[in-house]
Amino acid sequence: MAESSSAGTGTGDAGVTEAVLADLRDEGEALEGLVAGLDAEAWALPTPAPRWTVAHQIAHLAWTDEQSLLAATDEPAFREASQAALAAPDTFVDEGAEAGAAQPPDRLLERWRAGREELLRVLGGVPQGRRIAWYGPSMSAAGMATARIMETWAHGEDVAEALGVPRDPTQRLRHVVRIGVRARDFAYAVRGLEPPSEPFRVELVGPGGQLWAHGPEDAAQRVTGDAVGFCRLVTQRVHRDDAGLRAEGADAQRWLEIAQAFAGPPGEGRERKEAQR
Repeated sequence: MAESSSAGTGTGDAGVTEAVLADLRDEGEALEGLVAGLDAEAWALPTPAPRWTVAHQIAHLAWTDEQSLLAATDEPAFREASQAALAAPDTFVDEGAEAGAAQPPDRLLERWRAGREELLRVLGGVPQGRRIAWYGPSMSAAGMATARIMETWAHGEDVAEALGVPRDPTQRLRHVVRIGVRARDFAYAVRGLEPPSEPFRVELVGPGGQLWAHGPEDAAQRVTGDAVGFCRLVTQRVHRDDAGLRAEGADAQRWLEIAQAFAGPPGEGRERKEAQR
């Protein structure tokens, strides 16, 4: 049976928000389970992201959770901080990760854990209909939680690869799929490009074999394939040629070449597997 939707997370429905927050909690706990027992040498292991260690990955998540908290609790302060950050778009993310990675691992882990717990508490109390400012478009509480699931999962992929630990995909990936689909036009805009005017159809096979579908069934532009590959592509954890996705239509093909589910400037992406050999 297909799970079909053309809308995104964040309708203002309290039940939706509660369910997404539960998935955010679980995604954070799953990643914490990978790093909680690591020694200092393991925290310093390089990850697929250039110049980033395991510690950098967790530090970035801690920093972004803190920025999310600021946005949800003090919008003027967040807007001031975001303007300073966006004035240095090529460095501010790395600077935040670098500062956090310099902390002792136990202190960094506790900082990340405390920030996650506080963010869950704050988002759970955001009134229905309120929008939270962000580096990209503003979001509902459920939308903010979805974005945090996406980032936690994506950086968890890098951590797992560094540690050589396989991770089984979960139903929580439906959130990453949804935000990846909804971020289509943003991927064009952040590159100064005009997004296509017509909607796309996206059909992806989830971890349990179910179909996650978004967009009109009769759309001419279509993307089909594996949900994990799509999630890795929109979080720029895999090269387009290695994602295992099929695009029908020139616009759909172009989108997969530039897709990103995260706010901020375009990332560097990843090399093709053949190029890494």
